[in-house]
Amino acid sequence: MSEPSVVTMAEPAWQPSPRAKQLWAINAALMWLPLFLVQALALIFRWWPTWVQVTVLALTVVAAAVHVTVVPFWRYHVHRWEISDTAVYTRTGWFTQERRIAPISRVQTVDTERGPIDRLLGLATVTVTTASSAGAVTISALDQDTADRTVARLTEIAGTNAGDAT
Repeated sequence: MSEPSVVTMAEPAWQPSPRAKQLWAINAALMWLPLFLVQALALIFRWWPTWVQVTVLALTVVAAAVHVTVVPFWRYHVHRWEISDTAVYTRTGWFTQERRIAPISRVQTVDTERGPIDRLLGLATVTVTTASSAGAVTISALDQDTADRTVARLTEIAGTNAGDAT
């Protein structure tokens, strides 16, 4: 019996916009805001002994600082995407990493989303919905122009593909 052939595939080549780091930092900071508000109320109304409040606040500040300053750079280093004539490739995550490859023949819709912070930074997210139970392939934090070109390119490729997207 012969050895099975080894198929190697290059990692996706393109990065999100450099402003993705700002987007992820702002989103992380907003996530920590409610916890800081609760801790401020705890200090004002003296819900716990001072040493407990100071300890919890110090731990929260350290965790939030790491989340806001380190994680966006780590995510930027990991996040990659690419489209070809045959597939959409993504690699995402910062702690748990996920690699997704969606054949163009399975593409059903291509959408663009821009939240308020995305709009402020001139970014957009492209979502490629496929006929997959694993869900859509998401390309986050692209420059608006890059997102528009990506949607147009994917629409063009999918339109010329003979697949039935099922």
